[in-house]
Amino acid sequence: MMQSAQPPALRAESVSVSLGGTPVLRGVDLSIAAGRWTSIVGPNGAGKSTLLKAMAGLLPCSGMVHLLGHNIAHLPARQRACQLAWLGQSESVADDLTVLDVALLGRLPHQAWLGGPNAQDLAAVERALRATQAWDWRFRPLAQLSGGERQRVLLARALAVEAQVLLMDEPLANLDPPHQADWLCVAQSLADAGTTVVSVLHEITMALHADAMVVLAGGTVVHHGDCADAATHRALEAVFDHRIAIRTIDGQRLALPVAVPHIRPQA
Repeated sequence: MMQSAQPPALRAESVSVSLGGTPVLRGVDLSIAAGRWTSIVGPNGAGKSTLLKAMAGLLPCSGMVHLLGHNIAHLPARQRACQLAWLGQSESVADDLTVLDVALLGRLPHQAWLGGPNAQDLAAVERALRATQAWDWRFRPLAQLSGGERQRVLLARALAVEAQVLLMDEPLANLDPPHQADWLCVAQSLADAGTTVVSVLHEITMALHADAMVVLAGGTVVHHGDCADAATHRALEAVFDHRIAIRTIDGQRLALPVAVPHIRPQA
């Protein structure tokens, strides 16, 4: 007997969002497969971050979002915080907190009211800090860290939740190329272990390492498919006005810029 397909980890049904009276998302229908890494890409103003926030339940929207089969709007806050972890853009954290303190914040949904961290919490935090290579400076305050180091600590906080679904908005901000490569390994390892990973990325070549890709433009989904599919590559090239070309070189999918001849002004 054939087994039924696994239900999606996230599902958006007719989701629309307006910000300041301006429509940003327009009736988005989208299903995110469980246990895979999905990247969300598109030109500036396409609605990528807005879509991610709406699926995380962080923005009011019309329509409906389901998290692991449940209407996210009806989930108790603690249950949602245990099932879904979030890493946003330019998140602010008190500079006097240590790296360890920040990572421990990811364990709050698992702790009793006014209860301290237990051995399981401390083990999860250590795993997260080691995964982001931040364990060795766990006692340093954030004020002493660079922007890239702070980003790695915030990623560790999200990883420490050990949620079934992890959403990340521009997680590569401030990271140098070696640590971008480290992040790539973390994202792939999480998906391999069954975690659903969804990331908004400007780095198209990095996004092409995901299992699946959602291409947005004008607040709508114009394509959703596997990153290896030629149709996904064509949709990517089209949404960026053919200013990029997707090529496979030495087994790696790359987004290469396409030069456009400059028009010189007449004398």
